[in-house]
Order: sequence, then C-alpha cells, then structure tokens
Amino acid sequence: MKKNFLPLLLALASCSTPPGSTPGSLPPTSGGMPQIINVSAYDPKERQRNGVGFSEHDVSALRANGASGLIARAGKGGNLDEKCASFLASADRAGMLPGVYYRVQRHVDAVTQADQMVNRALSLARGRSWNAPSLLLCGDFDGDLPLSAILRFMERVESRTGVVPLAYLENSTQLKQTLSGADAATKEKLRRMPYWLALYAHDSGAGPVYPAPGNPNGLVDQYRVWSNWTMWQYGGVDWEHGRSRPKVYNHGRYRFSPYFGNLDRPTERNVFHGSHAALSAFWQHHGLRLR
Repeated sequence: MKKNFLPLLLALASCSTPPGSTPGSLPPTSGGMPQIINVSAYDPKERQRNGVGFSEHDVSALRANGASGLIARAGKGGNLDEKCASFLASADRAGMLPGVYYRVQRHVDAVTQADQMVNRALSLARGRSWNAPSLLLCGDFDGDLPLSAILRFMERVESRTGVVPLAYLENSTQLKQTLSGADAATKEKLRRMPYWLALYAHDSGAGPVYPAPGNPNGLVDQYRVWSNWTMWQYGGVDWEHGRSRPKVYNHGRYRFSPYFGNLDRPTERNVFHGSHAALSAFWQHHGLRLR
C-alpha cells in the first residue's frame, strides 16, 4: 500500500454498506468497524451452543450477524483448500465482499506458492458472474519465513495481478525480530502491504524478548514497520483434543464476545480499521477485479 493511502481511506466519513447487501447488526464493542470472517477447510467448526449455523454452501447467517466480508483460504504450502470456491460463491450470493488468503510456508518456494494463489484467484474470477467488484488478495506468512520469502511472494503476486496483497502476521517473536531488524529500504517495501494483525488476548505473546503487546497498537509498535494496522483478527480458536475453543480478545476498550452474534459455533473474526465506505474502496484497491 502507498504510505498515504490508508489515511485517505480512514478519512472517508460515509457508513454505507457494500453494494447489494442488507445492513446487519454490528456488535457495539466493534466501535462500528466493519466485521470480516475468515474461513478454511476447518470451517464450519463444530456446533457448541444453541443458535444458527452456516456451511460453505450457505453463509447467510454470517451476513445476518453483521459480517461485511469473507476471506477464504485458497491454499497452504502447495496444497489447495477444497472449500474455497464454495465459500466465496456463498459469500457473494449473501452480499458479502469476497477475498482469498494463502498460507505461505517455508518448505515450498515462495514464488511457487504465489503462483498457486494467483492461478486460483484468476480461475475463481473467471468461473462465475460475480456481484462483488473485486476479490481481495492476502498472504498469510508463517513465523519462520525469511524476509526474502515474504518479499518474493508479494512481488510475484503484484507482478502477475497488479495488486499488492495484505500481509497477515502472527504475534510471533521470530517475525518481530526479522521485520523490526530490516533495513529502511526493506521496510519501505514491506509497508506497501497493509498490515493484518493477529491478537486474541491482551496478555498473549509475552516472552523474554518482548512483553505482551496489550492491544493492537502495541503489536504494531513491536514490528516497527507500519504506522498503523488495517485489519485485526481479534477472534480465533484453540484446538484441544480435536475440538475448537473460542479465543477472543476481551480487554480494555475492546470487549468482544466469545461467539459472533447468535452463531452456534466459533468463527475466526476480524475488524477493518475504517468505515464501510473505506472498506469498499480498500477492497477494490487490493483486490483482483471481478467485473
């Protein structure tokens, strides 16, 4: 992302919803920030309480609970995700903005993985008539990746699509050390990717090198690359004995409930740092054109 693009988006004051959608009820703790769900072949997770469910063929319950977008995993370490296409088609039917992410791993060449994501995205774009204008592109970078792999993935995606993808980073000591220690020129390249952070608890990530970041801005400071965050994954799961358990940020000014609205199972949840109008503009700027 160009350095001056995010402030421009955040300055947009309109709170319109994405084209073709019906407004849902946003949790008051989100501060009105648009909600986005990310999914993979692990979804939907198992039912845990009374409420409504969803599947890769019907995500209307996500939209009804206020989700504006859905980002599906396209692949991981050279393997495609078999539910990706169904999830995205369902999201588009429900009036949600569609996106894909790719889990980039060390054991497969970064360019090979970028090509796999781009090929999948292009195939999806051509495979149906879309209501949404664009398909968001994201790289999900493993904690042990070298900087060269992260940059090669980004550059390959951009060279083939003209789109700079988002960078999803775990709350990882190794990634923090790698990125914060980069030279100024490398940081400038990294900064072109909007920062999608992962923070599920204010006290997570504490260790001998870094204290717990406490909040999203604290995590931004520890990476020492971006001036602010663009998306925040505040809700995920812990897996115990083959069963998922909600792990959701709930501290200070951000009090998120364990479950999303009246859903009967955990979901992986995010907020966008801006208005609905800013979200739509952002999605098109960092997305593959669909129509």
